Amino acid sequence: MNGENNWHAVKKEAVFKNLKTSEKGLSEKEAELRLAKDGKNIIKEEAKLNAVKIFFMQFKSLMIYILLAAITISIVIKHYLDASVIGAFVLLNTTIGFIQQYKAEKSVKELKKLLVFKAKVLRNGVLKVINVEDIVVGDIVILRQGDKIPADCRIFQYENLEVNESVLTGESLAIEKTNEVLAKDTILAERKNMLYAGTHVERGNCRAIVVSIGMNTEFGKIASMLEKIKEEKTPMQNKLDNFSKKISFFILGLVALLFVIGIIFGYEIYEMLLTSIAVAISAIPEGLPAVITIGLAFASKKMSYRKAIIKKLSAAESLGSVTVICTDKTGTITEGKMKVVEIYCTEKIFEKKENSLLLDGKKIDVQKEKDLHDLIKTSILCNNARFENKDGSEKEYEIIGDSTESSLLLNSLDLGFNKKLLTETEKRIIEFPFSSERKMMSIIRKNNEKTVYTKGAPEVIMRNCHFELFNGKKIRLTDSKREQLMKEAEKMQRNSLRVLAFASKLYKENEHAEKNLIFLGFIGMQDPPRLEVKRAIALCKQAGIKVKMITGDSGITARAIANQVGISGEMIDGKKLDSMTDEQLLKQINSIIIFSRTEPKQKLRIVEMLKIKGELVAVTGDGVNDALALKKADIGIAMGIRGSDVSREVADIILTDDNFASIVSAIEEGRTVYDNIKKVTKFLLAINFSEILLLAFSIFLALPLPFLPIQLLWMNLVTDSIPAIAITKEKGENVMSKKPIKEKSILDNILLFIILAGVVTFLAELFIFLLTLNKYDISQVRTMVITGNILFELFFVFVCRNEKIFGKEGALSNKYVFYGVIISIVVHIAALYTFANKFFEFTPLTLNQWVLILPFSLSGFVIFGIGKWIMRKREKRTKKSAE
Repeated sequence: MNGENNWHAVKKEAVFKNLKTSEKGLSEKEAELRLAKDGKNIIKEEAKLNAVKIFFMQFKSLMIYILLAAITISIVIKHYLDASVIGAFVLLNTTIGFIQQYKAEKSVKELKKLLVFKAKVLRNGVLKVINVEDIVVGDIVILRQGDKIPADCRIFQYENLEVNESVLTGESLAIEKTNEVLAKDTILAERKNMLYAGTHVERGNCRAIVVSIGMNTEFGKIASMLEKIKEEKTPMQNKLDNFSKKISFFILGLVALLFVIGIIFGYEIYEMLLTSIAVAISAIPEGLPAVITIGLAFASKKMSYRKAIIKKLSAAESLGSVTVICTDKTGTITEGKMKVVEIYCTEKIFEKKENSLLLDGKKIDVQKEKDLHDLIKTSILCNNARFENKDGSEKEYEIIGDSTESSLLLNSLDLGFNKKLLTETEKRIIEFPFSSERKMMSIIRKNNEKTVYTKGAPEVIMRNCHFELFNGKKIRLTDSKREQLMKEAEKMQRNSLRVLAFASKLYKENEHAEKNLIFLGFIGMQDPPRLEVKRAIALCKQAGIKVKMITGDSGITARAIANQVGISGEMIDGKKLDSMTDEQLLKQINSIIIFSRTEPKQKLRIVEMLKIKGELVAVTGDGVNDALALKKADIGIAMGIRGSDVSREVADIILTDDNFASIVSAIEEGRTVYDNIKKVTKFLLAINFSEILLLAFSIFLALPLPFLPIQLLWMNLVTDSIPAIAITKEKGENVMSKKPIKEKSILDNILLFIILAGVVTFLAELFIFLLTLNKYDISQVRTMVITGNILFELFFVFVCRNEKIFGKEGALSNKYVFYGVIISIVVHIAALYTFANKFFEFTPLTLNQWVLILPFSLSGFVIFGIGKWIMRKREKRTKKSAE
């Protein structure tokens, strides 16, 4: 019964016969049988992640596996402190990741709003209100303005019916519905005799036959397809895994070489095995995953202030790598509600800006313009929308009515008209309602005299107008003037405006109310672009990010909005897209910028083709129609206000304000995050490998070991934690003036720096070691080497954290680095001069010993600081000569 997909192409009589029902509906017994056979009218959701699963998901990383192996080895060789510290880093990493994802999942649940709770159906001719989940195929549903549609239905009876289907098709305007039979190949967005689950009635009423429920609805089919799309790793996860493999092979290779050298030079096998394992564990940057996770958590919190909820921490960084944003139009680029934007009256075009009308850029007093005044007055007296003041406010309103009439009412309020006062003086006598056949409506009102107020489609109103109000005078409307006025209306329509014509006249008994009307003017409405979007798109272009619009709206509307916000390029519609092979689409997809009249599968296909082209794709969406593409994309961005449950469930990021500009802010933050991760990686790796080189040197020369494994662990704990975390609080450095990040590894473009820094660190340690070896006992020597290295690393933080070392944009721009360095120094001094020194085998240092190690500790800061200063001077000279 639910297998039929072409109900729109079948006569209503055949639908009744096929589904074994009638206009009186099913019997209760038959409904119960069908409910038992077909199941409930619900969308089966993917298994929700519980807290335990979310926690263990945080361990899915090669670097974490390596650290878990290091913990195991440490326990085997009885280095319990090593195991405890590394375990603490792993636990910190997983806990932060768990808290972030769990909170995000909780936020999604709070945002979630169920589609419908109750529905009206006919059973044996009797009207019943039932739970939506109990609706079955063959039920007759009764729907009115404001109702949400509970299942896929075929219309068989209707009156002035308009349905908003933007959540499913992306079409921003309400669709006029009929019960006429349509061609079998009619696309989803144009099936005017069908109603779809999750959409809602904006005007009129109807009766319809339920033809599909639950997972067989268009909504349900999309949910089923979502389960087939596998979740892919984010760029950050891939880079970390790549980095982990390289670092593991490198460390294991060096340690193995160290072990062999030690055996060759006469060290005992067991001693070298323990030493090599300890060095390997200390060389692994165990703090890196935790520091990255903390950095992403900081960024996620900042993004939440900028209206973006991050569901998965890795998505915060991945935004920085985005090369293409595929955005929907309605509610993301536009405001998501109709507004009056242009008025034509007495051969003048008035522009609506905020709460004012402008003529040639100058503000107009509507009350002093009689023709304009009568036009605005007619737009609200021939109008069924109403308003209520919010919480007693005189300037904030709640508008009740369909989108078109609501926009006219809001326009009148902006311009100082109060419908409540006007309707008190001019009482409603009779209404001639709008219908899709008539395409006009009229209301007769009475004050001292009766007046007809009319609005409708321009071509219909013009046929019924014999006069025009021009400069306060009633003049006869000639054929040439009528033709001229129609051209003005068509011009407005070409700019994607929904245009209504308005007319009025004094009404005399026994005459046709809607004939011999006086034409007043046209009002053009549009779902206008958000004010911030144009700048955001310009910023995307500057940052090398391509923006493509994918919408269910018509090409005319899509092109007009695109032009207003600065999106330009080739446009194709859904039919043309379907006619193209994958090979053809791959060749042209870079040049196609606007996709109109698209369906869910087409949006998914566009994303797939872009990914094949090597693009890193972010997709925005609010409707059920967007869910497939949201899940397939590298970054899925759902709308928190307008978004459907399905789109929010599958997305990586949720915008709480539904604004495209918030995406660009989040991308900026994502790029900053990636920059900071690179800085942390530079810092940790540059200082962590010097110990292996120093150890190898001492073995070669048969010298005492320059430090003990426990001292190495202490050094890593002091330097790899607080200062590294402080780097993640760095501000972005012109991140939106750079091209998208396309690096395959975190090490790209920083490897040379790491090697040079590692060599300088090694030399500083070596000089301290050699200068003190014959001067002090080995315990003091080791304390001085470790202390010198800790200070070297803490000063070196200022080199890694920013391109500028001094000034407000340098050292003074991040107070957390200062705090981190000071805290780390204080902690180490405490370890030297308290009872803790026995545990780490430290000896308190004298003033002379501090003076000896300090120059070497500052060497990295000075050498690399001078290098940066020289490079900046060279860049300035190059830039000046180019100008």
